[in-house]
Amino acid sequence: MNSKTLLNSSYSYAYFTASLVITFWLSSLYEIFIISSNGIVIQNIAFTLFYKLTNDFLAGIGIGLLLFPLYFGIRLYKKRLADILIKIVFTLVVLGQFALVKYSLTTLINLGADILGYSMADMYTTVTASESLSVLYFLPFILVPMLFLGINEALKRYGKEKIIIVSLLSLIPFFVILKLSFSESSGTNYQNKMYFFASDIMRFQNDKNLTNVENIFYKKEYPLVKPFEKSEDVLSPFFNIQEDKPNIAMIIVEGLGAEFLDKNAYRGFTPFLDSLISESLYWENFVSNTGRTFGVVPSLLGSLPYAENGFLEQNPLPSHISLISILKSNGYTTSYFSGDESSFDRKINFLEYNEIDNIIDVNKFGPGYTKTKENSGGFSWGYPDAEIFKKTLSELDGKKMPRLDIIMTLTNHEPFDFPSKNVYLKKVDSIMNTNKTLDLNKSEIIAYKDIFACLLYADTSIKNFMKEYAKRPEYKNTIFIITGDHRLIPISQRNKLCRFHVPLIISSPMLKKAEKFKSISSHWDVAPSLVSFLMNNYKFNKMEKTTWMSQGLDTVKEFRNIHNIPLMRNKGSINDFIYKDYLYSDGELFKINENFGINKVNEKEILKTISDTLKEAKMLNAYLTQKNKIIPKSLNIYTQPATQFTKQDLATINKLAKGLNYDQMFVVARDLAFKKEYKNSRLLCDYILNELPNFSDVRILKARTLGWEGDYKKAETELLSVIKRTPFHIDSYLALMDLYWWSDQNEKGILVAQKAATNQVKNPEIDFKLAEAYQRINKPSNAFKIIESLLKTDPKNQKYLTFKNTLKK
Repeated sequence: MNSKTLLNSSYSYAYFTASLVITFWLSSLYEIFIISSNGIVIQNIAFTLFYKLTNDFLAGIGIGLLLFPLYFGIRLYKKRLADILIKIVFTLVVLGQFALVKYSLTTLINLGADILGYSMADMYTTVTASESLSVLYFLPFILVPMLFLGINEALKRYGKEKIIIVSLLSLIPFFVILKLSFSESSGTNYQNKMYFFASDIMRFQNDKNLTNVENIFYKKEYPLVKPFEKSEDVLSPFFNIQEDKPNIAMIIVEGLGAEFLDKNAYRGFTPFLDSLISESLYWENFVSNTGRTFGVVPSLLGSLPYAENGFLEQNPLPSHISLISILKSNGYTTSYFSGDESSFDRKINFLEYNEIDNIIDVNKFGPGYTKTKENSGGFSWGYPDAEIFKKTLSELDGKKMPRLDIIMTLTNHEPFDFPSKNVYLKKVDSIMNTNKTLDLNKSEIIAYKDIFACLLYADTSIKNFMKEYAKRPEYKNTIFIITGDHRLIPISQRNKLCRFHVPLIISSPMLKKAEKFKSISSHWDVAPSLVSFLMNNYKFNKMEKTTWMSQGLDTVKEFRNIHNIPLMRNKGSINDFIYKDYLYSDGELFKINENFGINKVNEKEILKTISDTLKEAKMLNAYLTQKNKIIPKSLNIYTQPATQFTKQDLATINKLAKGLNYDQMFVVARDLAFKKEYKNSRLLCDYILNELPNFSDVRILKARTLGWEGDYKKAETELLSVIKRTPFHIDSYLALMDLYWWSDQNEKGILVAQKAATNQVKNPEIDFKLAEAYQRINKPSNAFKIIESLLKTDPKNQKYLTFKNTLKK
């Protein structure tokens, strides 16, 4: 090998590497600038900048060293080709870095292995909730590569080769020493985005290999199965037991961290919840099991494991039971209320697996409710909290008791927008100027003013709901359970535990007295304790066995922890663990105090014990979910599995729709139906509906193919399901009226049109089909009135005129 060739290669390559490092640095400066411009307070900004520049330099050098052999090998063959290829590769790297910076600025977390757990549609929804994807949004993605290439050209033109190489080589030990000297610099917030992204995915794959279920076996095939008696009834001592089964109202508040309540750091903006604590059971040191919303439903309602990327991401779902299925089998009417799409995070798949009676989501609000306004990109999460509670109250009448009502709020989330926002912003000003007990200074409140206004709005919405509910006769026999799904992300977190620290409030007129508990519990403990309480005190079909992930709520008043609680911060990331009074997080160990603060400690024996215990927890999680070993079929008398596909079915689906998204699959299914290949068309429809049960057009297509083959009963079932799921979808009414025409059930067709009118679904085609139905049952006068009304708005419509003439005959 020619040493001169190697030296020349090094000179040329040094320019590229130095340009990469500088571009990384500029991206970090841009990130810090945007964060500060948005009013977010960065603690110790000098250290933040110092740590980020250190990590950016080491990441840039690392990428440079990794790719140098490739560059050198190609350069031996052709210098120009090597330069072009490395320019392209480094340009893609800086684009990736900037894209990850943008994602972090939008979602306020680094993107890592969780990319493997979210669909592109879910990620798009999350990003567009806070950002409008305009031309200006994408402009930096053109400018950043130009910046990198410009820096490279400037270095080549004005830089001196030896100085650049010497500088890079001398800075390496300098930054390495700094990195080793300041362990805080390894914090997630300070890491280079590309490094975090790559290392987190590698960690995820490594965990996956370590938890290979083929090599995992347990003495008990179903390790969670325990006698029911093992679930101690800890709630009975606090309640006056009545004869009738109590109603349960669970309120899951988006982003409600415990720091915003009671006497905690960000207090003062939830006055109603604070007042409720004084008359309720309140767990001060309570945690969510996941750091995002995806985990709250299975954890809170089912005490279920996380699986690889969150329990709800499994398809099909493993056999399991939940509060929904248990209470439903014991005579409860079960309902879920939210203002967004229940299909987000696949919540609807879980709810329907557990055979919930009613799902009221964004598709079922209709007239009379105010949706959160769309951002400039046309995105809205759905209906805000006050509207969700208003809809809930309107739906309660007529529903058979006892009830389980699960209410999931929405507003306390980016972009923190809601009706009457200005009113609540003024209230924040008033609290800031008059409340002397706040632990925040004015600059902090102003920086997060939108969020504090949002908290006030959410608090007021809950207050108004509780006030209205208290007027209902069943109020005296209702138990309210209020918790947060996770602590909201945008306000800076004082430690690694804050993200999971949420309140648990159990309030009821049935309570004997209020109590506060400092003992640690989690969402995993709610369902076990609630089921045990209900079964021990009311006429329930007794359970012989349970399959909970935890043993239930701890009602000891003093600070302690009897639970092992692995925590999934993001999808695919179980790197946090609460063990006794310790928090293990990303390889570091912290001691938890009774106020839920943490201090870093160096206790090697405990660190190893916790690390080993967490590894065992990961293995159990994988075994339970991947091998479907949560509950034996013989014990699961509550639920039925979703649609199961044979190997032949999956081979057909793969052949017909490989690489297509669900919208594209629908087009293929529709084309197959038009070709009268009904069986394959329905197979694709079932496959889509197994993932997206509320995809109305797909279910309508399936129903139409059944109708075309004369299976009117099944077609009717599907179309009634569409109307129940999405009562304002016009095509479902049209399709069902067609079906009743084909099957000579015109009276039912008339009822469908009347139901559409009741739901305020107005469409001239429905009216015309109604006129036709009246004609077919020999009621021409009714048909005539309708057609006359249609002709007033569309007097030249030939179809209407022709139909009118048939009535005259």
